[in-house]
Amino acid sequence: MKEFFKKDNQPWQSGVAKNITFIVTKDCQLACKYCYLVGKNEKEQMSWETAKAAIDYILSHEDDFREESVIWDFIGGEPFMEIDLIDKICDYLKTEMFRRNHHWFNSYRFSFSTNGINYHTPRVQEFIKKNISHLSIGITIDGTERKHDLNRIYKQSNPDGSEHGSYQDVVRNIPLWLEQFPNGGTKVTISSPDIPYIKESVLHLYSLGIHEVNINCVFEDVWQDGDDRLFEDQLMQLADAIIDGGYYTDYACSFYSEHIGKPLDPELENQNWCGAGKMLAVDAAGMFYPCTRFAGYSLREKKPIIIGNVRDGIDKNKLRPFLTLDRTTQSPQKCLDCEVASGCAWCQGENYDAAETSTVYQRATAICLMHKARVRANNYYWNRLYRKLELEGQREEFEKNKREVKPVDC
Repeated sequence: MKEFFKKDNQPWQSGVAKNITFIVTKDCQLACKYCYLVGKNEKEQMSWETAKAAIDYILSHEDDFREESVIWDFIGGEPFMEIDLIDKICDYLKTEMFRRNHHWFNSYRFSFSTNGINYHTPRVQEFIKKNISHLSIGITIDGTERKHDLNRIYKQSNPDGSEHGSYQDVVRNIPLWLEQFPNGGTKVTISSPDIPYIKESVLHLYSLGIHEVNINCVFEDVWQDGDDRLFEDQLMQLADAIIDGGYYTDYACSFYSEHIGKPLDPELENQNWCGAGKMLAVDAAGMFYPCTRFAGYSLREKKPIIIGNVRDGIDKNKLRPFLTLDRTTQSPQKCLDCEVASGCAWCQGENYDAAETSTVYQRATAICLMHKARVRANNYYWNRLYRKLELEGQREEFEKNKREVKPVDC
């Protein structure tokens, strides 16, 4: 019997994999207006010697990395600008994990989030074909050409000085990407100017064959008066379109989740949203960070938080503040008392960057009104959907097979 509702695709080894990130370059072809990487540049590219030293340190300290699996993550800037280095890194990782009989051998993924511009090039395609069985790649496309090109523009302007959008160079690679990664999901970022294009953009991505749309608001304080109402209106319009068009049977949008918009018990539900400190990042200088958001090129106001380097290793004392973080230790009272607290995300790096002092214990709340607007629209979506399913006698089947994606927080 054919399934009427497509089941949820859980992230690979969710909750049990160590995430280790190589910042292979701080360069990118684009100058996206909402990008949190405020210090991108053309000078800082990782050397092979630095990458090898980082790998040797990590694999030589197996007892410090006991997670049963690992995600080797590659970011920039745009990571595929350094495809030759990445290919060498991945070959060395595979060889060394096998040679050392490491517990991560054959329990690993190479992960990329790319702007998609170089995706079709021969070197990138050679790398993909060689590693396809252990590879996760997401291409960032923000929706319609109008929305995408509002923010995702080239560093170099058009000859007449106008902005040069990247949509056409990205969308041409979507069919090839989906052929190779049929379950691939994209990440859409929302900032104040592009709120009016949310509905049309999600539907456009569905029309391209992308079934999972991970979408989130930027954490930075960019929001204008009235943005929350415009946001709620767009999400309600999108809810109607998804329900009336039957998209809920085989498509998902992370803005809608049954698990958000409820109060949280501070004793039973006190986890930290962010994984900073449990992750590890290394940059071109060989410095280790608790997350890429604590590297210098990610910070507007604060100094980077360095927890070690490839020569001396990780200073575990510098990790202690991150390992004690939870919702209670960093949230203001209004967040602890909030009646719709569940699902309200935060980024540890943005908390640190926006804090009044150099602390990781002060939660930034710039998205408060946006989260509440999302909750109102989310309640509308599920109430309307379940009424429809009840009338059509399909609720039980939907409950067994419903598909949902979780928002990407960085």
